[in-house]
Amino acid sequence: MATKNNKQILEGSRAIALAIKNIAPAVISAYPITPQTHIVEDLAQIKADGQADYEYVRAESEFAAASIVLGASATGSRTYSATSSQGLLLMTEVVYNISGMRLPIVMTTANRAISSPINIWNDHSDVMAIRDAGWIQLFAANHQEAVNAHILAYKLAESLRLPVMVNVDGFILTHSYESVIIPDSKKIKQFLPAYKPLKGTYLDPKNPVTLGAFFTPAYYLETREALHTDLLASLPVIKKEYKKFKNIFFEEFAHAAIHDNNLKKNKRQIIDDGLVEYYGPAKPETILVALGSLNGTILETIKDIQNIGVLKIRVYRPYPTEAINKIITRAKNIAVIDKAINFGQTGPLYSDIKTGLDITKAQKINIRSYVVGLGGRDVTKKMIKLIIKDAPRRNNQVKFIGHD
Repeated sequence: MATKNNKQILEGSRAIALAIKNIAPAVISAYPITPQTHIVEDLAQIKADGQADYEYVRAESEFAAASIVLGASATGSRTYSATSSQGLLLMTEVVYNISGMRLPIVMTTANRAISSPINIWNDHSDVMAIRDAGWIQLFAANHQEAVNAHILAYKLAESLRLPVMVNVDGFILTHSYESVIIPDSKKIKQFLPAYKPLKGTYLDPKNPVTLGAFFTPAYYLETREALHTDLLASLPVIKKEYKKFKNIFFEEFAHAAIHDNNLKKNKRQIIDDGLVEYYGPAKPETILVALGSLNGTILETIKDIQNIGVLKIRVYRPYPTEAINKIITRAKNIAVIDKAINFGQTGPLYSDIKTGLDITKAQKINIRSYVVGLGGRDVTKKMIKLIIKDAPRRNNQVKFIGHD
């Protein structure tokens, strides 16, 4: 259903599928798994209806789908895949191969809990299991951010020769309906030109190269160092490309903003550099830090609560240490809210934030680890208020918040 200013009321999966259609990959391959299924079903239907000319390759498993896009990307084609939960785990071997071969593949992960026990609802356990696989990882908080992130993902992947994963919360974003603007292909091309890989970076009979070669101990370390270095070096590039994106997609960017007029009237800062986004006072008592759609609930909760800020992490890998520290060091208390758990340790985002802080500053700031929403458990405003109340207490133990 169309609304004013080219806005449509769309299911999140449909919005992502339409964005991918307009980005125009050459090859798509994926295996259906809840809650990712609607994305690839829509892409298959778009192809069947003659609305796109990409090659849609059916696969017998997620491992096969990842292998197919790996092969297609290795020949110099723009590719796309999507998965979730157990599917992502089945892809793990290929996920590492993709980054090691420096292939610019873009993949959507509809984040979902992993087994056992079996659960099909949202948390971030799947992506956290492969967060260090050498991919750039982006998180979206709403439908428009998801659409925007995929366009940006291709620009980053193809300019940096690094794969990019776009994370969207399963069901919360994939199966809900919101107003969203889908940029047409002409506008997308202003930001994302046709893919022309550099000579020597893909398989070509006229210019033979080897991808994924056998490396002995004398050389393997250097390949890992190079990937690590290039991921860190991508941070300023992400900021630069994000700024360009905002200039071209002004309407889409403005629509993605989750700050309503009431929030802006409260004389709070909004800082958004493409890596992180902060909303709150200049010197907050407490800052809440989170990934994905949870930020919407947090913002709704703190609208009328003074001295509280929220830090939304847009780019999780590479980890934007400087951007995060610049914000959180202004507060007395930091409440890191994870939708995953590092078993036997803490929440994974909390662990990164704690590790990334200078040891002197880490001693002065009270940082607490909270785990919520596992297996799709609802996260309510009352639970967020409970975290805000609990955050000033000094305690190094992770705290599970499951009930109001």
